[in-house]
Amino acid sequence: MASVLLLLDTINDLLHPDGAFGKSAVAEQVKARGVVLRTASLVARAREAGVHVGYVRIGFSEDYKEAPPWSPIFSPAREERFFRAASWGGQVHDALRPQAGDFEIVKHRVSPFYATTLDLVLRQLGTSDLYIAGVSTNGVIASAVKEAHDRDYRCHVFEDACAAANMANHDAAILISSRYAEILNSETFTFV
Repeated sequence: MASVLLLLDTINDLLHPDGAFGKSAVAEQVKARGVVLRTASLVARAREAGVHVGYVRIGFSEDYKEAPPWSPIFSPAREERFFRAASWGGQVHDALRPQAGDFEIVKHRVSPFYATTLDLVLRQLGTSDLYIAGVSTNGVIASAVKEAHDRDYRCHVFEDACAAANMANHDAAILISSRYAEILNSETFTFV
């Protein structure tokens, strides 16, 4: 059975200082926690070990037809014009850029599984274990862990390669996720 390092919402709008959220509390936590550097190290080590790397990123079309106007999360995206899949802000951060052989999926909701091909791709790869990192811990990470668990994947979350708007949200999400996933430290982990 195969393992996949799954990076969730590692886009410029959320991670890059010039992104739409570059001055936000999430961006401050991403910087303070060294999420981009830790994740880049994980990606390099996963590739070296022959582990598949996949990306699921939030993204909408230019007219935001996929974004529900009533959503407290996605209606601001429509109004402020961020999370556009084809824009620089909607692309994966340069330090984490996908390479040949990686897979990339665009999603339109918090969950990386909802109305995407993620489960199909993972099953085609023979995936048994998902190693997860990204932003935000209390959003896409928590959602991914619960859904992946219920689809019979063994889940592992790199606590130090995730971030939320504040440590209270992050810690609460990690605590809840620990019911469904093994919580790991990226610096002490070795892919085999």
